Amino acid sequence: MSDLSFLTRQPIAHRGLHDGNNAVFENSMGAMLGAVEHGYAIELDVQLSNDDRAMVFHDSTLDRVTASQGALKALGASDLAKIKLGGTNDVVNTLEEVLGAVGGKVPVVIEMKGDGNQADAIRLANAVADAVQDYDGEIAVMSFEHDLLQAFRDTGSKQPLGLTAMGMTEDALEKHRAALDYGIEFVSFYVKELPNAFVSEMRETHKMPVITWTVRTPEDVELTKQHADQMTFEGFLP
Repeated sequence: MSDLSFLTRQPIAHRGLHDGNNAVFENSMGAMLGAVEHGYAIELDVQLSNDDRAMVFHDSTLDRVTASQGALKALGASDLAKIKLGGTNDVVNTLEEVLGAVGGKVPVVIEMKGDGNQADAIRLANAVADAVQDYDGEIAVMSFEHDLLQAFRDTGSKQPLGLTAMGMTEDALEKHRAALDYGIEFVSFYVKELPNAFVSEMRETHKMPVITWTVRTPEDVELTKQHADQMTFEGFLP
């Protein structure tokens, strides 16, 4: 197993250190640089563009955080680079651009976002693997989607791979356990659903670090301290 101590060394800023999409937007370059300035690790999301680039953006559509409409994957990276986030000067960046700005100063946790399209999962996994291949810094990659976990593992990348998860039914816990088949090395779990048997098993039996999402309250902080190893936070400075 990889040395994953970097995942638990410092709190992780959820989508960078933003202010709730007022002056500093989630997944923006400003949010990334803010996290670096404060010494926090970074969690960010990536979606696939139509020219096979990993774009740092959470939603599959553009309308929530930009003035544009439609699906992100309908546009290429050069078009997305013209779209501003809210009323700011930040735009939709490629993963390579963000990693270049972070420059290895803090760890980066990349969450791959998918829609169940297997071909797109392979394309996004390849785009992420290409973007991180020569990066001189601490990186981990994760996803909710099992097809993305498999696709990333199939790229041959040596970057640590993790499962993002929520759900506590028996069926959900069994699905979570199935991610072990893809060689996951850590878990990011929904903080409101701690403790649970899956998280305990990953920490105690498999000796995996578990980080939580998304920590916003003192109660969330306490749940993380008791049942996980580090928090992915938003809305305050830990």
